[in-house]
Amino acid sequence: MGEEKIIALDDINLKVYAGEVLCLLGTSGSGKSTLLNMMAGLEKPTKGEIIIKNNHIEKMSEDHLAMFRQKYIGFVFQSYNLLPTFSALENVTLPLIFRNASKAQRENRAKKMLEAVGLEKRLYHKPSQMSGGQQQRVSIARAFVNNPNIVFADEPTGNLDTRTTLEIMDLIKGMAKEHNQTLIIVTHDVEISSYADRIVYIRDGNIEKIVNNKNIEVKGEA
Repeated sequence: MGEEKIIALDDINLKVYAGEVLCLLGTSGSGKSTLLNMMAGLEKPTKGEIIIKNNHIEKMSEDHLAMFRQKYIGFVFQSYNLLPTFSALENVTLPLIFRNASKAQRENRAKKMLEAVGLEKRLYHKPSQMSGGQQQRVSIARAFVNNPNIVFADEPTGNLDTRTTLEIMDLIKGMAKEHNQTLIIVTHDVEISSYADRIVYIRDGNIEKIVNNKNIEVKGEA
């Protein structure tokens, strides 16, 4: 920024394993969301490498990255990021359009996902007609509808009350574990981090420590 050099991430070295729930934990400004954006290919590093499924993310063009994310990655955001004029069903079918699935196939898959998150009676409701927790459930259904290898969740419960937060976390983790998907969560909330297999503590752009929260069986890198 001008003549000032700001280091958002510094000397990060991290392996993420297939099927694990990993939490990036840190205060605001620690660099955790920047790290998630780098891992997901939403931002490019000034140096270093990011490898997913033997692909160098940092070297991909924007078009190649978009195709890669459509195939392998799902996102759950704090602000839901739903299209306001679309119904829950329409929002969830969106990722399937790029898979060349027919309309009937898209709607059938989306309905199953919405049923899985408990919204079978809200298929045709628009975001403004749903609570925050319901909107986040739509967002979760959309993230998982393509059966991605990796799901990134950036402060997924930041706008929710305590009860709904626990319901959403149980839902996200349960879906990921059921299908052996890698789940990477960014949060500042220690209670949320308890859902993770490993907790990566981020401070001032560095990994402060890594805590193994569960005795998990590692099956290879994601």
